[in-house]
Amino acid sequence: MFRSIRISDYMTTSLITTSPDADLLSAVDLLIEHGISGMPVVENGQLVGMVSEHDCLNGILKGIYQGEVGGRVSEVMSSAMDTISHDTDVIAAAEAFIKQGRRRLPVVDAQGKLIGQLSRCDVLRAVRAYELTEI
Repeated sequence: MFRSIRISDYMTTSLITTSPDADLLSAVDLLIEHGISGMPVVENGQLVGMVSEHDCLNGILKGIYQGEVGGRVSEVMSSAMDTISHDTDVIAAAEAFIKQGRRRLPVVDAQGKLIGQLSRCDVLRAVRAYELTEI
């Protein structure tokens, strides 16, 4: 039953992203403006990393200590990241969230192209939507 529900039906596809060449403070502005805690870093459509509030704060503090605030997203982003495939079912997605301890996962196609993002809330929404149609 839940294995027939694909995450592609519940993932967010309108994402705020940045590039590795972007100015760190511009990335901070995007996080603040959109009220998000992190975003994918994309280059030529390919997911190359994630940058979070934590990463930005860390980069800013290092800059302050060195006398220069700023830098590039590529200097602070996480390149090692967990992703999830667009054709993953809801049960496997829930298991991934539990195992990896993430709040959100970038969704990629077979070529590694970023096509969306899935949150734990999206998985819960999928479960509730399925249960409501069964009543």
